[in-house]
Amino acid sequence: MNNQIPEQFKKLFMEKVETFTKQERDFFHKLIEHKHITRNINAEFDDQLTFGQRLADNVAKFGGSWTFISIFGITLLAWVTLNSAILAKNAFDPYPYILLNLFLSMLASIQAPIIMMSQNRQAVKDRLDAAHDYEVNLKAELEIENLHQKLDELREKQWAELVEMQQEQIRLLTRLLEDTK
Repeated sequence: MNNQIPEQFKKLFMEKVETFTKQERDFFHKLIEHKHITRNINAEFDDQLTFGQRLADNVAKFGGSWTFISIFGITLLAWVTLNSAILAKNAFDPYPYILLNLFLSMLASIQAPIIMMSQNRQAVKDRLDAAHDYEVNLKAELEIENLHQKLDELREKQWAELVEMQQEQIRLLTRLLEDTK
């Protein structure tokens, strides 16, 4: 009887499998075949990145670091000091630093789309992580439910054995009482 339930489930599953998405089919096939679902999503995702995508991620990583902020601050301070104090009358970019503003605008116009590309990739990666976490959690939930079912079956079997032992003891006690009369 216990083997019939999984066979019935498998039959029903195979009839409905065409309506599932590829991801759902893969998940349920792994579940039925008792295969591992866990995998390293980050490594799989990183392996698919192109050179340009890796470059954009590194530029975004550097652009959001304290190293970049420090270098940028020192460069700005040096530019202003050089053009205001050191070269004063022969400054190549006197106050209001129009050339500096041009360079800053160009840097921002290049850096912003690169950072956005990196953020979009990170969002895709986060969605993949969430989907994978869902699969792992679902499998864990199903396995825990399976363990509960096995424990319930074991408990029912033990109860049946206890009831049988008790009935045997009652029968023996009844015979003993009848023999003493």
